[in-house]
Order: sequence, then C-alpha cells, then structure tokens
Amino acid sequence: MDETQLIDRYFRDLGANRGDVALGIGDDAALLRVPPGVELVLTTDALIEGAHFLPGAPANSLGHRALAINLSDIAAMGADPAWALLSLNMPAVDESWLRDFVTGFGALAARHNVALVGGNLGRGPLSITVELAGLVPTGHALRRDRARPGDWLYVSGSVGDAAQGLLQPVVTADGSSDARYLRQRLEYPTPRVELGEALREIASACIDVSDGLYVDAQRLLRASGCGAQLQIEQLPLSDPLRRSAGEEAWRTALSGGEDYELCFSAAPEFKDHIDELAPKTGQPISCIGRLRRESGITLKSGNSVMQFSPSGWDHFRD
Repeated sequence: MDETQLIDRYFRDLGANRGDVALGIGDDAALLRVPPGVELVLTTDALIEGAHFLPGAPANSLGHRALAINLSDIAAMGADPAWALLSLNMPAVDESWLRDFVTGFGALAARHNVALVGGNLGRGPLSITVELAGLVPTGHALRRDRARPGDWLYVSGSVGDAAQGLLQPVVTADGSSDARYLRQRLEYPTPRVELGEALREIASACIDVSDGLYVDAQRLLRASGCGAQLQIEQLPLSDPLRRSAGEEAWRTALSGGEDYELCFSAAPEFKDHIDELAPKTGQPISCIGRLRRESGITLKSGNSVMQFSPSGWDHFRD
C-alpha cells in the first residue's frame, strides 16, 4: 500500500468534522478559517521511540498520548483546541498497528472537537510529532508570567501517578488494580481542557505539569518573578500512589513527570469560584501553597522545612 492509499484509508477523515476547515487533507497545505476576535494558539510536541516510550508500547496508547500531550499545552493556555497536523515516521507499514494508533488518536480528537487537517507520513525510526492549534478570545489566554505574591497555588487531579506507573511492569489481566491504575495514568493521560477554559477569568498564571510538579511550578514562578511556600500534606496523592510508593510518595509527586495536570495561581478572592470548579469540571483541585516575593520554593511538612532535590524530566540532562 502506498502513501496516498494509507492516507485515504486511515487519516483523511480522522477526528472531528469542523465547519472552519476550508480545505483539509489532500492538498499541499490546509486552509482554515480563523474567526474574528480570537487569537491563535500553537504548540507542538513529539514522541520518539527510546526517548519517550519503549519499543512495543501499545499503539492505541501512543495515538492517544501524542495528541494528549499537545492538548495539555492548549489547556494550559485556556484555549479551545481546533486543528491538528500529524507527522508519523514508521520503520515499515503495519496495518494492525496503524488501526490501533488511529483509534487512540481519533477517539481523543473527536472528544475535543479536533480535526486532523494534514501532516506527513515517512519511513524511518518510529516517531510521532503533532502540531496542534487552538483558539482563545483575544486578550484572555492564560500565561505563566502573571502570578503575584499573595496568590494561592493550585494543582488539578493527582500528581506522581504516571511516574510511578513507569515503574510498573506491563500489567496483565490479573495484575493489581493499583498497578493497572498507575499504568493507565501513564499511557492514557487526560488533558484538562475544560478546566483550562474555565480558568480564563480566574487564574493569574498557569502551566501544565509535564516535567514534574516541582520543576514546572518553578518555571511558572520564575516567569512571574516570585517564589512560593508549598505544604507537602496538601499535595494531591492518589491512594494507589500512596500504597505503591509508601513514604516516598510525596517525592514522586514533586519530581515525577507525564501527569499533564494543570498547576495555576489565583488571587485569594477567587477561592470560592475555584471550589465550585471541581464539581463543574469533574476534576479535583487542590491548593498546595502560597506565592511570596522571595524567589525559590520552600517545602514544609507541618512546621518543618523539608529538603528536596528535584529530578524532573530534562531532554538535555546527562
């Protein structure tokens, strides 16, 4: 099967059918209608075999994750996802693998009204790159650089699960429910798109947690020129993580990546609004600390200051 046949069979109608796509897959480039009064939000990320996933990783999960990690960036900007481009390199054509891959990608795309409008197929080591575009009302995008001392710091969902899931062996049908939960959190992350949209008028700054809560919170704080005091007891830890990691659960929560939760700051007067968001979005939200003028992060357990050396993900760390 040649490239054109593969595109026609697996990719031409993948994702949502959007009325703002003037010309999608099939030409040299896509034509898209950007409505007035909005700003275009663009992001891109890649999954590369050996760096981001092991050989033999489930194709369905890879399709889901390739889109999910980009949706998480769009969520952190408070934007509505719209159009995707997919560049897929494969060592050989494996139609069974392709069917599973597009099923994972397509289900998530349809859920978030994302249309696949173009991309590229090539032969080579397995790698998956997605470029995703979103739309946000002009002047209402969430950013990293607008937090202020006195704001509260929040995080959605639970953190540390995906990192612990990476330590789990491939889970069999009779594996423990904790292992299955943690592995699922790694292989099928849930981008918090609805929460990001709801935070447009509430959050002062926002970032998605992809490289570890401690590292990503520091990025937000540095961009905003402030620091924070975090309370370890307030970190949202799932029961499976607590049982699996024991006393080290809080360290895993701070250093582990791939959670794709949202970490955001908000002024104290928005506390009641944030409390109302959890039932509306179906996602727990935890207040984990408060911002201050002094730079850096201080970790406290009770009244004791805790020592912690972050080990979040960095592509270029030796």
